[in-house]
Amino acid sequence: MAELNTNTTIQEGAGQEINSVEMKEYYDNELIKNAEPLMVHDRFGQKRSIPKGSGKTIEFRKLNPFPKADKALSEGVTPDGKKLDWSKLSATVNQYGDYVTVSDMLDLTAIDNNILEATVILGDQAGRTLDTVTREIINGGTNVQYADGSVNARHELDETHIMTVAAVKKAVNTLKKGLAKKIDGDYVAIIHSNVAYDLMNDSEWQNVKDYNPKNWYEGEIGRIFGCRFIETTEAKVFKGEDLTSAFRNLTVKTALSSASKTVSVSEAFSAEDAEKLVGRKLLIGQNTYTVTAASNTAQTITVDENIAVADAIANAKIYPGEAGKEGMDVYSTLFIGADAYGVSEVEGGGLKTIIKQLGSAGSGDPLDQRATVGWKAVKTAAILSEPFMVRVETASTLKD
Repeated sequence: MAELNTNTTIQEGAGQEINSVEMKEYYDNELIKNAEPLMVHDRFGQKRSIPKGSGKTIEFRKLNPFPKADKALSEGVTPDGKKLDWSKLSATVNQYGDYVTVSDMLDLTAIDNNILEATVILGDQAGRTLDTVTREIINGGTNVQYADGSVNARHELDETHIMTVAAVKKAVNTLKKGLAKKIDGDYVAIIHSNVAYDLMNDSEWQNVKDYNPKNWYEGEIGRIFGCRFIETTEAKVFKGEDLTSAFRNLTVKTALSSASKTVSVSEAFSAEDAEKLVGRKLLIGQNTYTVTAASNTAQTITVDENIAVADAIANAKIYPGEAGKEGMDVYSTLFIGADAYGVSEVEGGGLKTIIKQLGSAGSGDPLDQRATVGWKAVKTAAILSEPFMVRVETASTLKD
């Protein structure tokens, strides 16, 4: 049985009966109004409605460009025409949601409209949740640039590899070469506030007031080299979580005399730690490896391929491998052209408010003591064209 976490009179707020179609629509609109501004990663995707009665898949479509018509026409001869070439991509939708429970005493004694207040805060939660769903999917693309291109892998990034104008120009040039179309006259980039801090210090940075766009985006902070930047603290950050409950990093105990998939470590760790290590990436020396097994009794870790002898010297540090050098946080900035990805819409059933009034639970609430307000959404996203979006990974001089 789920924990209801019923809100009572010791909390501020109040409820009111929702008994009309108009009021239900009003609260639906309030939920969406508070969710949509937070869904930064949805803004520049191709929108598709949630299908009804057609299973758990949603179809995105993209019209592919024609090749050049560079063959000269023959006099008096009509050439063959072209058929429209559509690419179709299907994605599976998933359901998300949450709710709060309000007691009858709170409903009777509180001053404010508790249902409305709950809808506002739930809208905020829904927006951040659905934004994260899209963010994680579109950050899984393969078109990746590491800083300005001076390194070739995430684990090679160190604190000097911050976002620069050179990195921006390289990413924009990649979009141009990939024939990515612009969005309202420019490419756009979704950037973390920590990364924006570094870029805004450059003399080539243009603040919004300097070019005063007619179609200003919420969160837009500036422009460089034909790319407008949208700032959010919800931009993807690749973090290296602590390797065990007691240690962020581990240490090679015994140097390898020959290449091996198993290495011993100096630190003791629990059986639970061992289980959680499986599937993690590790940075050992200059290379990353994926853990396939770990033994807390033998204090050993086994990875997916042979560890280079040069990597596993005695007392060498083993770092989390999901992030940058020595487990440093790495920030993603997404440079986006038109039709790079698709998202499911939140309107028309994609996101809705669900309100259960006092007594609506029947025998499950025999004294009419509880009402609930919640949200439910069906959501997915999909990358439609890898060349139309570039993920640039960098460090930042600011630390969270």
